[in-house]
Amino acid sequence: MSQEKTERQLNLVICLLATRRFLTAREIRATVYGYGRAESDAAFKRMFERDKKELREAGIPIETGGGDLWSDEEGYRISRADYELPPIELRADEAAVLGLAARAWRHAALGDVAADALLKLRAAGVPVDGDATSGITPVLGTNEPAFLPIWQAVRDRRPIVFDYRAPNRDLARRELEPWGVVNVNGHWYVAGYDRDRRDRRVFRLSRIVGEVRVVASGPAVQVPDGVDVRSVVSGRHGEVEQIATVLVRADSAHELRRGARRIVPGERSTGEPGWDLLEYPFTDVASLVGRVAQFGDRVVLREPAQARAAVEEHLRAVAEREPAAGTEPAPEPERAPDPQPRRGGTSSEQLRRLLMLVPYALSHDVRVSEVAAHFGLTEKQVLKDLGLLWMCGLPGYTPGDLIDVDLDAAQATGEIIIANADTLAAPLRLTADEAASLVVGVELLREMPGVASDALKRVGEKLRAAAGVAVDRLADAVEVRIEQTDEVKEVQRRAGDALRAGQRVHLRYLSGYQDQVTERDVDPMRLVVQDGHAFLEGWCRLRTDVRLFRLDRVLDLTVLPVAAEVPGHARERDLRGGLLQRSADDVYVTLDLAPGARWVTEEYVCTDLRELADGWLRATLRTPAPAWVRRLALRLGPQARVAAPAELAERVRADAARALVGY
Repeated sequence: MSQEKTERQLNLVICLLATRRFLTAREIRATVYGYGRAESDAAFKRMFERDKKELREAGIPIETGGGDLWSDEEGYRISRADYELPPIELRADEAAVLGLAARAWRHAALGDVAADALLKLRAAGVPVDGDATSGITPVLGTNEPAFLPIWQAVRDRRPIVFDYRAPNRDLARRELEPWGVVNVNGHWYVAGYDRDRRDRRVFRLSRIVGEVRVVASGPAVQVPDGVDVRSVVSGRHGEVEQIATVLVRADSAHELRRGARRIVPGERSTGEPGWDLLEYPFTDVASLVGRVAQFGDRVVLREPAQARAAVEEHLRAVAEREPAAGTEPAPEPERAPDPQPRRGGTSSEQLRRLLMLVPYALSHDVRVSEVAAHFGLTEKQVLKDLGLLWMCGLPGYTPGDLIDVDLDAAQATGEIIIANADTLAAPLRLTADEAASLVVGVELLREMPGVASDALKRVGEKLRAAAGVAVDRLADAVEVRIEQTDEVKEVQRRAGDALRAGQRVHLRYLSGYQDQVTERDVDPMRLVVQDGHAFLEGWCRLRTDVRLFRLDRVLDLTVLPVAAEVPGHARERDLRGGLLQRSADDVYVTLDLAPGARWVTEEYVCTDLRELADGWLRATLRTPAPAWVRRLALRLGPQARVAAPAELAERVRADAARALVGY
């Protein structure tokens, strides 16, 4: 990090804020400390152009206008009206939801942006606590490398070029005029005008291969009036719904039972499980085949005849498949958890930090340790920042022009005392990225129980007013919603009530790994929204450990008249690495996936991805439940094969052979 560069840029900001007229580049070179070190006019021009660009990227509005009265040379200044954050007054409930909204991005691509937004608001005296605990944890995931460049392209109205691999298709180059990005059930999509296809198109970000190139030249993207990006992403041509007749063994295939229109219980005989008859709705035969086949010999499809024949063919392809050549699964290398990133490593970050620190210190009793915690720095780094601030000020740079920092007090007692810094007394306005990240987080909270909807509406309006037109356009082009049925919303409401009342709950829960329903007594700890799903985290008395329960798998939730008693040693799960928890007992499984089965790598955590011939892909999964992988392999049928371990591949073939008996 260049201390000289930070010092020069901060002096430039102070100078342009203080001037009432436009200053020419020649005047800036002569008066702003730091530019005198340029060895030539060309060197100064390069330095000054870089500084302007970086300051504008940081949200500092340098405007251009008439400079020298006797020439046509351009001049520069910073308008205080455009620089300063307008006054924002938040009620207690509004401040609470704003802190939650920022937390949604904590482990995602815009985490630092949302944190900077909160710090600017706090510098303005807005009482926002980003670490407040409310029993609710919204989490937005942005694991796709394409997310940030596409977000920036939507913000700047620029076209993008990328390589895309659609299911069952070869890799293809696409050129898109993006209209917006939408998160649907935990997956990000971009919608816009495809220049090659000359029509609107939707692309899933996880299927973008390689880098996204933002086209910097040419006209800006024009978003059609009235376009609803979410409707474009969610729009599907509905197919005629049909009804399948399915025989299901007692106490099995619970996912099919949940989706059935009607269940006719069969007779039960001693020692032999009976069969129930399900009337199951479907629109796509291929999808129905996979749903039925995954349960092996516990499910038999009766009608329609075309679908029954397809299931038989599907299972036969698995049962008669030749064993794969000896392949050992590639274990994922064990890595220590990534440490919390230390911020402040670049000149631009240090500059933004100082522009937020000064107004905050002028209006609050702030200490070195507090600043270090807020910015993820060491106290030594904060003292270094203060030492740089002490060397900056207005042109002239006499003792009366320089910012006064009591470095002795900062080093001895930790107190931060700053004076003679009126030019920087007002906090910097929120950038479009900062404000939009908070607005999107607020929208996510609409799906959470116990969050006042009127407070969400008010704080959203205040954020938009504080950031201006740019954030309106960006925030309206980004949307995050969770699609929940009325049944799941009711379960979530009751879970939220129990959490707030401090009461234990009883769950009938369908395991995500096993085709099994268990009864659980759970002491609620918090509600989590992540990966497009809502979860209840709590102390499970059946497993005597902390567990996450996906609410759409809760068959019934009863609030018990018993106080929740979470053990003192119980800790909330660290969600930085996602929801999947590792165990020494996990099994590594290698799957070879056909092009139509690549979606597995999007839905599940896979490692050691390797391209094979004919568009196939080899992926390694790590799972605590090999039986779940057997069901997955039966579902995929001829679109996948278990390459390792060999005994698991043999069991999948045996499962398929047993299921064929029913046909």
